This record gives sequence, C-alpha cells and structure tokens, in this order.
Amino acid sequence: MTGSTRRTRESATRFGAWLARPLASFHLVVAIAALLTVLGLVMVLSASSVEAYADGGSAYSLFVRQAVFAVIGVVLFYLALRIPIRVLRHWSFPLFALSVLALVLVLVPGIGSQVQGARRWLVLGPASVQPSEVVKVTLVVWGAHLLASRRAQRASLKDLLVPLVPASLLVCLLVVLQPNLSTTVALGIVLAALLWFGGLPMRLFVTTVLSGAIAAGVLALTAGYRSDRMRAYFNPGDDPQGINYQARQAMYSLADGGIWGRGLGQSRAKWNYLPNAHNDFIFAIIGEELGFLGCALVIGLFALFVYVGLRIASRSVDPFLRLLTATATVWITSQALINTGYVVGLLPVTGLQLPLVSAGGSSLAITLFMFGLIANAARHEPEAVSALRAGHDGRVSRLLRLPTPERYVPARAQMARRGRAPGKAVRAASPPSAGGRARDGVDRAPRRSSESRGTRSARATRAWEPSYPVNHARERGRSK
Repeated sequence: MTGSTRRTRESATRFGAWLARPLASFHLVVAIAALLTVLGLVMVLSASSVEAYADGGSAYSLFVRQAVFAVIGVVLFYLALRIPIRVLRHWSFPLFALSVLALVLVLVPGIGSQVQGARRWLVLGPASVQPSEVVKVTLVVWGAHLLASRRAQRASLKDLLVPLVPASLLVCLLVVLQPNLSTTVALGIVLAALLWFGGLPMRLFVTTVLSGAIAAGVLALTAGYRSDRMRAYFNPGDDPQGINYQARQAMYSLADGGIWGRGLGQSRAKWNYLPNAHNDFIFAIIGEELGFLGCALVIGLFALFVYVGLRIASRSVDPFLRLLTATATVWITSQALINTGYVVGLLPVTGLQLPLVSAGGSSLAITLFMFGLIANAARHEPEAVSALRAGHDGRVSRLLRLPTPERYVPARAQMARRGRAPGKAVRAASPPSAGGRARDGVDRAPRRSSESRGTRSARATRAWEPSYPVNHARERGRSK
C-alpha cells in the first residue's frame, strides 16, 4: 500500500468518525448556509457593481441592500434555531393563512407594488417583501404539520389530500395571477415533495405530477414572455439579438471562464452584456470569474446539502420533522438545479433564483430561515438530543446559547396537537405491548438500529406507511 493511499484511507476514516458524531448534521447545515451566503454576497458585489454605478452612482448600492437582508436572514436563522417544535406546529396554519392573505393583497392596486408589469411586492417602509417567497416556507411547515397530524389519526386517502391540495392550488393560482410562473413551479415542487414523503400511492403520485407538468406547460405557452422563453429554448439559434440574447451571453460567460476563471471581479459580461447578471444569471458570472472550479464548488455545496438534509430526515423519529426536512431539501435543491440548468442551456429560462447566492432580499432571508429550521431539526435527532441533554453541546451551541431540545414522545405530540397538557398524559400512558403499540392506541417510537447512524435511501424519509389500502408493495414505498 502506497503512502498516498494510506493517507487517503486515514482521511476517509477520520471524516467518517466525524460524521458519526451526534451534532455532525447540525454543523454541516450551519457551514453550508454560511459558505453559500458569503459566496453569494461576494458575487453579488462583483456582478452588480457596474449596473449599480450606472443607475445610482454607487457601485455598492445593490450589495448593501443584499447585505442588509443577509443580516435579517441571519437573525431569522437564529430565531428558527430557537423555536420549539410544538410552537412551530401550533402557529403553522395561522402563518400560512397570513401568507395567503398577503398574496391576495399584493394583487390589489394601490397595495401591491407593480414592477415591469408584475405585482409581486408589498412595500413595508424602506423594504419590499415578496409574499410568494414567504408562502413557500409556510406551505412546507403547515403541510408537514397537517400530514403528520393526519398520520396520527390514521387518516384516509381523502383526508391526506384535503385540504392540502386545494389550498396549494389556491396559492398557485394567486401566484400565477401576479404573474410569476417560476415561483408557481417551486410551489408545485413543494406540494409534490409533501405528497411523496407523506406516503401518497405511487400511481396517484405520478398522476398528480403529470397533471402539474401539463398545467405548467400550458401556462408556459399562454403568455407572451413565457412563450418567448419556450421558443428561445427550442430554437437556440434564432434571434440571437432578441429572445436568445440572454441565454447566449450566459454561455459565452461560462466559456470565457474556462477551468480557472478570469479572476474575481474581472467579468466582462457584467458590463451590460448579460442582463440580470447579479440575479437570475449569477451562476454564469461565477463560471466566468471563478471558472469551472467555482461552479463545481457551488454544485458540490448543494450536493452536500442534499446528503445532509436526507440524512436528517432519515434519522428523525418525529414524522413532522421528517416531512419538513425532506420537503425543504427537495425544494431548495430543485430550485438550485433549475437555475443552473437554464444558465447552462439544459432547461428553458424560468427566472428561479440560485438559493442564497442570487441577489434578492426576500429570497435570501426566507431561505436562511428555512435553513435554520433544518438545523433545528438536526438538533432533534435522537442521538443529538441525548448528547445535548447530557451536556455535550459543543462550542457552537454554547456560543449561540441554544435551548436544549426535547425528546420526541408520540403520546406527548398527540396530546399537544389536541390542545391538552402533555406532561400528565404521558406519565399515565400505558407501556407498549409486544406488537409495538401501547394500550392507549398510540404508536411508540421504535428502537433505532445501528443502521440509523447512516443515511438511508430517499424512500426511508417517507414519514409513514399509508393506512389506506394499496395494491402493491411498491406503492407503500417499499420494493419486493
């Protein structure tokens, strides 16, 4: 065995040992969020400096606004870390209802701010907020709470779909009226992820996804600017100075960067050659200034986020946290894949931003809040809870003065959902029988084998097996 091979194996062993630590998932989520946010701030400053100077005489105006929202996002991240799970579930529906009301208000003339023919912003003093960004998070949280509650009630298939699907369709309709097809696509991804991880039968899930894809295709062809994007995608050689201009300039930027890039701040495309260089097409500026290696770093961070998010979901014993973490991971990662996909020409241009990297205050702050909820879920892994309650909280938890998470007890969660005081009810609960169910009919948390230390497959993150009858084992999320 050569020396390099031995060192590689030792490094892999040390990394595996570090991953086995109880708080490894939490530290990885915090690190990924921090790295993507810092990278985004640096690239927004570089990509927006020319346009900001031409518009207002200061090269830092767009960067300062992004930095302010980054600070707000960090505060939201910290608050999300401190929110008790029971409080989050209690306020999930009121917050979702308020976000839907904000979507209605943004369509009212005089209340919603109209920019370039779209009503997407609510102006609150010196800041503007996109309710469509807020509703993504509230739909994830409320949907996870609703499905987890229905699981405890042994709900039927109809109860699984109602009222989640009608409410989601209402939200999508309000967002389409803005108009904002890209956010509608993101909301459709959230709904599909909730239904998949919630245990929807395979055939019904496929039917739902195909129906959503057909609806998105129809919407993409019914408006002028959306149909122009579709024509530009299917005819990339047509109208290079018109509808294909932006996509072609993005490809030129990526090609100009090569492997190593032209250097930070040395982009040529940002000199008014590439529209929205700091927003939708910031990945092209990353490729031009930091080269292939910079693009690989961004994609690698999101790939690591997929691993960590599904790892947290598979390790959680709380069905609510499983649904929340898995759905949020799919949503954020899908948005990143769609953004990089249309920048490199694999997908039609949709306008979805690159999470934490693209310019956009509302998107940055809300995504950081979602990362905070995922980090909160990481601290509620059974092994993490045991370590934290034993006093092994580590430097980060001590520095942030985070509260000690509570152990998940199914009976307590059920009593809290019904609005009762959980403490006494849990103490009075009967011990589980040999079949794994207590005399009061409430499932107890199963013992976790050594396999739970690793990340299981994506199917393992499905919160439960559906109680309604299905025909095949595969429809229950298993394979024969």
